[in-house]
Amino acid sequence: MRNTGDLHLIRNAKVVREKGGGGEDSLSIIVLGASGDLSKKKTFPSLWNLYMEGLLPTNTKIFGLARANYTHDEFRAFMSQNIIVNQSMASKLEQFKSLCYYSVTSVYSSEKLSAFYGNYLSHNPTNQLFYLALPPNLFVNVSSAIKQGALSPDGWNRIIIEKPFGSDLESYQKLDNDLAEIFAENQMYRIDHYLGKEMVQNLMRLRFDNLFFSNIWNKDFIKAVYITMDETFGTEGRGGYFDSYGIIRDILQNHLTQILSIIAMETPASLSPEDVRNAKVEVLKFVPEVEIKNVVLGQYVADADNKNPGYLDDPGVPKDSKTPTFARAVLYVQNERWQGVPFILRAAKAVSSKKVEIRVQFENQQNNLFGDSAQNELVITVQPKESITLTLSSKHPGYSTSSVQLPLSVSYANQFPGVYIPDAYDRLILDAIRGDHSLFVRSDELHVSWKIWSPVLHLIDSKSPDIEIHSYPFGSDGPQINQS
Repeated sequence: MRNTGDLHLIRNAKVVREKGGGGEDSLSIIVLGASGDLSKKKTFPSLWNLYMEGLLPTNTKIFGLARANYTHDEFRAFMSQNIIVNQSMASKLEQFKSLCYYSVTSVYSSEKLSAFYGNYLSHNPTNQLFYLALPPNLFVNVSSAIKQGALSPDGWNRIIIEKPFGSDLESYQKLDNDLAEIFAENQMYRIDHYLGKEMVQNLMRLRFDNLFFSNIWNKDFIKAVYITMDETFGTEGRGGYFDSYGIIRDILQNHLTQILSIIAMETPASLSPEDVRNAKVEVLKFVPEVEIKNVVLGQYVADADNKNPGYLDDPGVPKDSKTPTFARAVLYVQNERWQGVPFILRAAKAVSSKKVEIRVQFENQQNNLFGDSAQNELVITVQPKESITLTLSSKHPGYSTSSVQLPLSVSYANQFPGVYIPDAYDRLILDAIRGDHSLFVRSDELHVSWKIWSPVLHLIDSKSPDIEIHSYPFGSDGPQINQS
C-alpha cells in the first residue's frame, strides 16, 4: 500500500528557512533505489552514523524511494537491518527512524517523482541531496526525471552517483555528456569510496607535510610503488553482475588509479578541491595506455578440497567466461619525477589474505659499506587495520654484523585508542552535504583514467587466443607466475 498516513507529520514539521530558500539546517536526503543492498549495507548505516555524531543538519528528513511495496514502518525495519546498536542507543535509533519515510515510486518517471515532490517536499522547501543507489543504466533517465519533477526551487540540489561510470572511454563519454545536459558539474558528486578511506586521505599529509618524504619522492630514490587490493572472498552469487565488468573495471581503473594519482601528483596549488583534482588529472595525463605485455590475468578455481567453488561455478557466470578475477598491471608515469619507476597495481578475489596496501620500495644504498643492506620500504595499510610502517636496515642483534630489516610501525588502533574512524561513506555523504568536492571524482579525471585502461580492456574483451587467463586455486596467493 502507498504511504499517506505520515504526510501530515512532514507537512507540519518545523523547518528553519533563510531568506530566499531552504536554510543550511534544512535538508531532505532522497535515496533512490532505497530497497537495494547498497542502501541497506552502506547508505543508511552511514546516515545513522552521521546522525549519532550530530553531523546532519538540524531539520533533516530522509526519504527512501523504490518500487518495493513497503509501508513506512516496514521500510524503517528494512533500512535498519545493518545498523548495529547496543541497548543504550535504542532510543536514539527510534528517533533516527522517525526521520525516515518511504514512497513506492517509479524513480525514472518524472510524473511519479513530481507527485512524490508535491506530497512530501513542496510544503517545506529545503536543500535536497539525491543519492542514486541504482544501476548505472538508470542514471540518465532518473536524473532527467529528477530535474523535471523533483528539484527544490528554494535551496540547493545535489546528486550522488556510484560507479561504474561507463565500461570504457566511449561509454563514459556518452554517460558524461548525457548527465552534463541535466546537472552542472558542481551539482554532481561521483563517489569512489576509496577516496574516503582514512589512510588514502592521509597520503597527501604524509607526502607534503614530512620533509624527508618530500625530498625523496621521485625516481632517484624510489624503485617501485605497489598498490594492492586483495579480497579473500569470491563473487558469492554476484557473478552475473561481476562477469560484465571484471576485476580491472571493478577495481584497477577506479580505486587503484585514484590512489596512484595521489601518490604521483605534483604539489597542488592549494588544498582547494579544484586544485587537488587538477593535480591528479595532470599526472594521469603522463600515464600512457596500459600494454597487455605488462598485465597478468587470472581466474580462481575451486580449492583442492572443493570447499570453496571456483568462479565458473557461480550460477550467474557463463561456463566459458574469460573474465579475470585477478589482475596485475604495471603502469608508468612518463614525467621528470617518475620516469622509469613502475607502479604495480594488483587486485584479486579469493586469495589468501585480505588487504589494501600501498608499498613504496626505495632504491638500495649506493656505494654501500656493508653490501647486505635490507630493503627500505614505506608500507601504508589502508585496511583492514590502518597502519604506517617504515622499514630500515639495522644490525642484527648479538655478535652478528649482518643486516636485518627493522620495521618502525604505527598502528592506528594502538596510537589512537578509542578514536572513531569514520567509514568512507560517512565521510563522503557528509562532504556532499557540505558541498565539498575534494573526495569526489571530477569528469576529466574519469576521462583520462578510461583513456589509460580502455585499449587493454577492449583487447581482453575480444577473447583473443593471445590473452592468457591463468588459473589459481581459491585461497592461494594468485597465479603461480613471476609477480615480483
